[in-house]
Amino acid sequence: MFDDIPEGLRVPAISRRRLLQLGALGIGAFSAAPLLAACGSSTDTASTPASGGKKKGGDLVIVRDHDAVNMDKTTVFSNGSIWIYVQMYEPLVAMTDDGQGVKPWLAESYEMSPDNLSCTLKLRKDVKFHNGQPMTSADVKFSIDESSKTKGGWEFINSAIKEVTTPDDYTVVVTTKYPWAPLLADLSCPNNGIIPKDYAGKTKDEFYAAPIATGPFMWGTWQKGSSLTLKKHPSYWQAGKPYLDSVTWKVVADSNARAIQLQGGQAHINEAPPFSSLAQVKSTPNLKVDVFPSTRTDYIMMNQQKKPYDDVHVRRAISYAVDRESLIKSILFGNGTPANSFMMPSTPYYDKNTPGIQYDMAKAKEEMAQSSVPNGFTTTWLAMSGDAVDAAIAQVMQASLKELGITMNIQNVDPSAQHDLTNKLDYEIAHSYWTMDLADPDELAQFALDPTTGGHSFDTGFNDPEIIDLVHRAEKEFDSTKRQALYSELQAKAAESAWLAFLFYTPFPYSRAANVQGFKVLPTGTYHMEDVSL
Repeated sequence: MFDDIPEGLRVPAISRRRLLQLGALGIGAFSAAPLLAACGSSTDTASTPASGGKKKGGDLVIVRDHDAVNMDKTTVFSNGSIWIYVQMYEPLVAMTDDGQGVKPWLAESYEMSPDNLSCTLKLRKDVKFHNGQPMTSADVKFSIDESSKTKGGWEFINSAIKEVTTPDDYTVVVTTKYPWAPLLADLSCPNNGIIPKDYAGKTKDEFYAAPIATGPFMWGTWQKGSSLTLKKHPSYWQAGKPYLDSVTWKVVADSNARAIQLQGGQAHINEAPPFSSLAQVKSTPNLKVDVFPSTRTDYIMMNQQKKPYDDVHVRRAISYAVDRESLIKSILFGNGTPANSFMMPSTPYYDKNTPGIQYDMAKAKEEMAQSSVPNGFTTTWLAMSGDAVDAAIAQVMQASLKELGITMNIQNVDPSAQHDLTNKLDYEIAHSYWTMDLADPDELAQFALDPTTGGHSFDTGFNDPEIIDLVHRAEKEFDSTKRQALYSELQAKAAESAWLAFLFYTPFPYSRAANVQGFKVLPTGTYHMEDVSL
């Protein structure tokens, strides 16, 4: 999903995270074959025994440059929120660690019907909510139905679901309106995390102010703008886990201050150290560096509800004016590759032969000459204050666009404010990024290219009926060859529209104390804190 952007590469999310602007970076590893296999049946269960040698206890602190937005799993796309709330909300099936499929989680088994119109899931019988209440099929039905009826949120993920039925307390049947290739992957999405029926007797607002779910960590305290703490769930269904007593996400806006806190022992994990600092961290005693493969794509978004960004020639000109190789060398210190598609190499059905629009200043000038503003115009870049990468991209863009007669002013706002303003389409041009939330490209295609979803076409307002039709045809195609053809056509047409200026694909950089064990970031940017110990 997309989200806020940390200085590490800085940079949501989202969900799905869509999704949108405050986080880290990514390249993942999805493939079509495992995804189709996941639509069959499985009776494997998630491993539950505690690993030998893991030390119990401890209060782990993660430092990051931005705060979460909200804990409402049905509406919030920010990665800064998702990476926290997935520690509480668990799905029926979970994405595999390599991002290539799904595995049983709160459901111990699942099986698709021969006509691909329904999936039957058998629930675990040892799962308890944070309030001690056992989880049943009634809670599952309520949770999926709640997410499906949201307006302006994650409901697009569940758009194919016709109904959820509960033959007994531990059986759930999800029926779709038509054959739906991404169903199993969709059920693993954070928006479909399981919560108690009827919000455990609370109103929705009361519930999401102090959520109750089944995950390894339960609600603690939130000092907004400062820190958020989750506490250990003592009755977690995975025996012996979690190992930690608590996890705190602490907001430290300055990258140097985060590094100092990590070195000084006030923090255990730095969510997004600048790439420029990684070599130094590697040489620091008792500190480790991890660069995790990801599904992150950075891009420049242009608000097409404001002129002249409704002009495809203007958008193409700007995209041609971006020197991606230089950005990768100067900002990522070589940790990235130029983006050619809105999809990333780690997703199923990515087409490496889609050229996209790459740096060519001569072509940029040709496009401007054909545009509605051949002599240029003045615009404002909505920047994230304190974000080194965003600032560097803005400076490079400012110089490049000047060659096209475009005067680009830079307005700095708090990262959370930038997220809110772009989501409301109250901006002209800005930088953001996306990370996947599940192992199927449909989440990205819908969020990025269908303006009726909660993503507003990546907050650009882009609306092309032909492209939208391709998005929805690909969702219903189970034949992998035919589905690939649809996604290849979709990538080519989307690139031609230049509705975004794709920048680069990057990994997730993390630094940590050497005594942190079991910490691993999935290609989507999420992580399983139940596996982490000190």
